[in-house]
Amino acid sequence: MSGLRVGVVGAGGMASYHIQGFRQAGADVVAMADQNKQRAQEAADGFGIGKTYGSLAEMISSEKLDAVSVITPNKFHMPLVIEALQGGVHVFCEKPPALNAAEVEAMKAAAAAAGKTLMFNFNNRARPESRAMMAYLEDGCVGRVNSCQAVWRRRTGIPGFGGWFTTKALAGGGAVIDLLHMMDLGLYFMGYPEPSHVLAQTFDDFISNKGFKGPWGIPDVADGVTDVETACHGFIRFKSGQVMTFQTSWAEMIKREEVSVTFQGQNAGGMVQRLFGSDGHDATSIDSCELYQQENGNSVNKSIVVPKDESMGRIGSAANFIKTLTGEEKPLNTVDQAVTLMKIIDAVYASAAQGAPVSL
Repeated sequence: MSGLRVGVVGAGGMASYHIQGFRQAGADVVAMADQNKQRAQEAADGFGIGKTYGSLAEMISSEKLDAVSVITPNKFHMPLVIEALQGGVHVFCEKPPALNAAEVEAMKAAAAAAGKTLMFNFNNRARPESRAMMAYLEDGCVGRVNSCQAVWRRRTGIPGFGGWFTTKALAGGGAVIDLLHMMDLGLYFMGYPEPSHVLAQTFDDFISNKGFKGPWGIPDVADGVTDVETACHGFIRFKSGQVMTFQTSWAEMIKREEVSVTFQGQNAGGMVQRLFGSDGHDATSIDSCELYQQENGNSVNKSIVVPKDESMGRIGSAANFIKTLTGEEKPLNTVDQAVTLMKIIDAVYASAAQGAPVSL
C-alpha cells in the first residue's frame, strides 16, 4: 500500500475508473463528495467508500487527505482544483483541464504556490498501444515526427441534448473540447511542440437531431441549452516546422467511429487506432498499433501486439497519478502540456469564429 489517502469529488461515471486506478496503485480511497449527497452516498456504497460529503471544503476539513480527484462538468474544474490545491492536497483532474487556457494558467499558478502536483486524465497516453509506441519513439528509431493526423470521429455520438455536455457555458464547447484526446496523444508523440498557427472550421449539423445521440452520456434536458459544435476539421503548424491535421466529431457522415493517431517520422511512421463496433462500446472495439519502416529495400509494417484494455487507459492513468506521487513512475502528463493543449483549442474556436488562421 502507498499509504496515500484519496478523496473523490463527483460521483459521475468516470469515478469508477479513478477509484480502480487509485486502488490498483495502493492508495486508500476514503471519501467521496458531491453536491447531490444522495448520489454520493449511492456511489460510495457501491465502491465501498466509508465517508460522503456534500462539498469539497467539507471533505478536506474533515479528512486527512493526500490527494483528490475532480470529476465534474468542465466549468467547475478550475475552482475546485484551486480550492483543493490551496487546501494542501495533490489533484488529479478529469479532462478537459478547464474551459480555456487562462483557467489552466491559474491552476498552474495555484499548484506552484501550494507546492503540490496537478495532473490530468489524458487517459489515452496510458493505453497499452500508446505506451508501446512511445517506447519506439523514445529509442530513436522513428526520429523526429514531422507530421501527424489526429482523429476522433463519431457517426452518432452526441452525448445527450440540453445537458451540460451541449451547453457552452458549462462545457466550453462541443466535440472539440470533449474529444481532445487524440490531439493530445498526437502532441505527446510529437514531443509537445510549441504551436505557431491554427486554421479550423467547426460545424453544427445534426446538433438538434435526436437520431444522432450516442450510446452513452447523460439524459436529455428538455428545456436545456444546446449551443455547441458537432464537428471540427483543422490544421496546426508548430514553430519547429512540424504539422498536425485533426478531425473531430460527435455526429458526421462516416462509416464507423474511429479513434486514431497516425504519424510520419524521419525514419519510420506509425499508427495507434481504435475502431468501434456499431454499438459504440469499448468491448466491441478493435485496437491496433503499427510501425511502418523500410528494411533491406522493403516496406515493412510491424504489428505491435499488446494486452487489450477496455478502459482505454483510464485505470492506468489514475494509477500513474498515485505512482507519480510515490516516486514509482514518471508523470504521464504535465500542467505545462495542459496549458499548450488548451491554447490550441482556444485558437481552434477563434479561427472557426473568425474564418481565418490564428497566430499563437
